[in-house]
Amino acid sequence: MFPYKSIAAYQQALLDNKTNCQAAVEFYLEKIHAQKKLNAFVEVYEAEALKKAAELDAKRKAGEPVKKLHGVVIGIKDVICYKGHTVTAASAILKDFTSLYNATAVQLLLDEDAIIIGSCNCDEFAMGSTNEHSVYGPVLNALGDNLVPGGSSGGSAVAVQADMCMVSLGSDTGGSVRQPADFCGIIGLKPGYGCISRYGLLAYASSFDQIGIFGKDTGDVALMLDVISKPDAYDSTMDPEQTAKSYTEFDSTNNKKYRFCYFKQMIAHPLLDKEIAAQIVQTIDQLKASGHEVEAVDFDLLDYIVPAYYVLTTAEASSNLSRYDGIRFGYVSNKPAKDLTSFYLQNRSEGFGMEVKRRIMLGTFVLSAGYYDAYYNKAQQVRKMLVDNISLIFNQFDAVLLPNSPTTAYKIGEKDKDPIAVYLADIFTVFANLTGIPAISLPLYKHSNGLPFGLQVMTNKSDELTLLSISAELMQHNRRLA
Repeated sequence: MFPYKSIAAYQQALLDNKTNCQAAVEFYLEKIHAQKKLNAFVEVYEAEALKKAAELDAKRKAGEPVKKLHGVVIGIKDVICYKGHTVTAASAILKDFTSLYNATAVQLLLDEDAIIIGSCNCDEFAMGSTNEHSVYGPVLNALGDNLVPGGSSGGSAVAVQADMCMVSLGSDTGGSVRQPADFCGIIGLKPGYGCISRYGLLAYASSFDQIGIFGKDTGDVALMLDVISKPDAYDSTMDPEQTAKSYTEFDSTNNKKYRFCYFKQMIAHPLLDKEIAAQIVQTIDQLKASGHEVEAVDFDLLDYIVPAYYVLTTAEASSNLSRYDGIRFGYVSNKPAKDLTSFYLQNRSEGFGMEVKRRIMLGTFVLSAGYYDAYYNKAQQVRKMLVDNISLIFNQFDAVLLPNSPTTAYKIGEKDKDPIAVYLADIFTVFANLTGIPAISLPLYKHSNGLPFGLQVMTNKSDELTLLSISAELMQHNRRLA
């Protein structure tokens, strides 16, 4: 069996000739084939990955320097472009579309000698919280094939959860990395907006989207962030302050006492499972006992978070997805069209799934004449209030502690008749996307139903280093208790 604990330990084993890249790739390919029913991968680059592994083994034996991600086996979500490979956003509208270029994040991975083993299944155009809305069928949680893995990056989460790759990339528009990480019992990082280039990430809502990272080790996540958070002239929304840092320099052994807060309206929210709330409160008490400052703060904008998020993201989705019309690329209906309008209508009606069509229609409605001021402008005003509010909070505190999801992973099909309930379940994660701050899900807990769930930690914009330091300390503390 191929042993894997962390990237650092794996690369040391490579240097000590205790293993090689080919053995690693063969191990993960075997895992992928054995767990095919989980439906985590859309496409597996088997021959390509084995070839790259052999090349890296030869380079290492020839004495060439080992790069940061030498031999690291990675999965990427099917919304991230990889030149010469299909990228479909799990949608029929992009069936068999081949990317013409590399996403900046993918190029940076390849530049550091990573091995990309395949593209991972997801909710169509990253719209969903269960990974049931995919043209390839639902992804199954490795903890139970009747359970959802979370979404929209469910395939990327399950690929790491079930040891089908070392780390993976997803995308997070309103919790699509943190919530699947929570349901699957792994780490899921959403960096702050502008930390990682969005060039080559198929857009859902451009002012919310961010590439995120799944892993099982804090150091692995930090190294991945360090590699892919480089300046990019192709993305004008990048934050120079964030891309100028080295994220592997986080301090995992410091004895610093942090100032934490939590929103008492969220911990006491009626949607939140009582056991999830109780275990988070227990962590709060332990942090206080360890000398950290933890305070409850009032958050009176809670009821506006989810409505503002869905007004703004659907509006941006309506605009972004208008390019998929069947003329330049993608799906074209077989039915004869009498005019251009019916041609568009047939292509988009047949090519998009129900959830995507629902969000496009919502977005088109809130942008329409007569409703723009009532919905879109009001939502933007709420967003500004949230940004101002969190800035004041971070003047006093280092981090915010929250749940990720109101419940642990639930059964496939359990909520497909009630999309509003699924939308409301995003109440704890969309805040970080509305405000552009970094957030992470840490797998600290187990429910009495046997399923894992995590703690969400948020820090101030451009302060991923503090987030990683706190994460490492919380993970170590959890291991000591175990």
